[in-house]
Amino acid sequence: MDRRSFEKLLVGGGVGAGLLLNNNSLHAKSFEGMNPADYLQLPSNFRSIFDQPYPQFTEQEYSRRKQALVDVMNAQEIDTLLIVTTGGLGNATRWITNWPGTQQALTVFKPNQNSTMFVEYHNHVALAKMLARDTEVIWGGDKGMAPLMEFLAKQNTKKIGVIGPLVGPRWKILESKYQVVSLDNEYIKLRMIKSEEEISWLRVGAAMSDLGMAALIKGTRPGMTEHELADLIERTYIGLGGNNWIHYIGSTSMKSPDVCVPRQFTSRRKIQKGDFVFCELSASFWDYSGQVLRGFSVDAEPTSLYKDLHQTAYSAFNSITKVIRPGVNAKELIEASGIIERNGFTTNDDLVHGYGGGYFAPILGSKSRPSGHSADMELKENMCMVVQPNVITPDQKAGVQFGELVRVTKNGFESLHRMPHGLFKAGQDVKVLNT
Repeated sequence: MDRRSFEKLLVGGGVGAGLLLNNNSLHAKSFEGMNPADYLQLPSNFRSIFDQPYPQFTEQEYSRRKQALVDVMNAQEIDTLLIVTTGGLGNATRWITNWPGTQQALTVFKPNQNSTMFVEYHNHVALAKMLARDTEVIWGGDKGMAPLMEFLAKQNTKKIGVIGPLVGPRWKILESKYQVVSLDNEYIKLRMIKSEEEISWLRVGAAMSDLGMAALIKGTRPGMTEHELADLIERTYIGLGGNNWIHYIGSTSMKSPDVCVPRQFTSRRKIQKGDFVFCELSASFWDYSGQVLRGFSVDAEPTSLYKDLHQTAYSAFNSITKVIRPGVNAKELIEASGIIERNGFTTNDDLVHGYGGGYFAPILGSKSRPSGHSADMELKENMCMVVQPNVITPDQKAGVQFGELVRVTKNGFESLHRMPHGLFKAGQDVKVLNT
């Protein structure tokens, strides 16, 4: 066990996928011997992704990423790049080396040569050496910045660019010897436009997310806690090699609602007849997740209020997505959502946000609840965004959320999900695969 194991407790697990629900019991359908790509009914060329012990992109994709970083460095006359992951934060390490990073990874990247990475925990070094591409992995121990500074002193280092969470004291140590500039904004720009390979991996995360949402709808019963609902979700994709990114769940009585947006942490609240349950769900495949948002009633017809909320959210989603295409200013997406206010409602969560490797621009609020971020930007082909109208009552007591991850295509948009649209009922068998 790591020395700081109590800093972060990660609870997860699951068996198999393809849930078969019989009353309140849960059984996992075996997919032994089946490639997960086939189980998820993805194109046959996706099989090679799952055939690897640990997922990796192609050599061409990693070369593209390296060249993109070199171009950024050359534009600012930077000779050395420091890529930082700390406490699991900072995903550029994974993007360029394929090592996810754990407690700490400090990676020195230079053009046209292998990288050097300092990993803090000794028991993580072996796997880091296996996964990190074109990278020499060195145990950094508890010495903080010292091994890195000793290494840099032996290089012809003058100006260093930094990507990732290098905290103040460590930044000052680096700055005491070298000229240092942050390249976080440049890195974000690189991640906003997806390659075809990245979009393929997002499709995997989306397919896993759809499975989780279908299982939640089918498996929810009165008497279950929100914790048990989360368990329903995760069992569908853990055995396929997926991981939980988020499953925000809200549950409330439709007659006396007190939840207007899915909550970030599940509770021991028990589901009751007449409840409304809604969820924001992202299953992740090696840092590439989908995002699907749906809601459903429990053992009761939706009330007129919830029907109106859902229809407004669905109409807003369709109006927004019809506007999406390259060259459109993001402000037009806000204008397209006007039905929310016309119907007497407002929003809580962001209306639209960029996605896929981070929470990117455009981050848009509604007319009645602006986001605080600039909406003045032009959409470009292969941007990916979550369109997710969270339509709520002005008193913030009742709400729904509907949406999913979409891609900006040459002439419009494409959903990366296969989850059907609708206002569902608990116990409903929602088909996301052709089985």
